[in-house]
Amino acid sequence: MTDDAQNPAPETPPAKPKKVKRPHFVYTLLVQVGRSPDDGLPKMATGAALMCYAAGVDEAEAVRETVAILKQADLAPLDVTGYGTLEDREELGHEIGDEDRALMARALEENAVIVASSEAFYE
Repeated sequence: MTDDAQNPAPETPPAKPKKVKRPHFVYTLLVQVGRSPDDGLPKMATGAALMCYAAGVDEAEAVRETVAILKQADLAPLDVTGYGTLEDREELGHEIGDEDRALMARALEENAVIVASSEAFYE
């Protein structure tokens, strides 16, 4: 009897399944923020609305990433309203200018959250 029969070669672990890369889309999100120390909003403002373009595999991921980024920027997100992808908005008849399309393309290319505009709220 040989040693090989008594000590079989260890089995190789099964190969990990390849991770399927899901396509990303850019979602238009309107985020309302409240006040927090060091938020950078004007002194008399009570909050603000931010129009954001965020990349994600779905809208839920885009919302999570946007909220996380805004919190890192010392903002206090209160509410997020999603308006869908560029295609969704076009189907609804929204007019989207070249500048906004360029920002959306940049968000997708960089897998980023871009704040396209902000409007401070005052009482």
